[in-house]
Amino acid sequence: MALLDALYKEIIFEHYKRPRNHGELHPHTHRQEGVNPGCGDELTLFLNIEGERLVGVSFTGEGCAISRASASLMTEAIKGKSLTEALTLAGQFKAMIHGAPPAEELGELTLLQGISKLHARVKCATLAWVTLEQAVKP
Repeated sequence: MALLDALYKEIIFEHYKRPRNHGELHPHTHRQEGVNPGCGDELTLFLNIEGERLVGVSFTGEGCAISRASASLMTEAIKGKSLTEALTLAGQFKAMIHGAPPAEELGELTLLQGISKLHARVKCATLAWVTLEQAVKP
């Protein structure tokens, strides 16, 4: 378990310090702001959707290590996916963070499973995913 904890911390730190897909996406078809007032996390999600496919995704904003790492990992996981696939991942991720067993499709995102034990950090981990859902809802 110590190895898994170390890997979890390494992944969080790496994505916090060097977030993937960070910066405003040009062009983008969708822009959505998300805020976690309890922690002070703020992000803006940019999506470029062509048909049903997420051809581009990025984010900007400031937040804690968990919030930034989760947003960074999310952008990597959903880029190139269909909206249906991305929203399915969002549901699976949120379920895992709330204590459900992780779905295989989550891949590297399962490293964040331990956050389910840190109730005060659940909103940090799910902020980007909730913002994604808000960005594409009809």
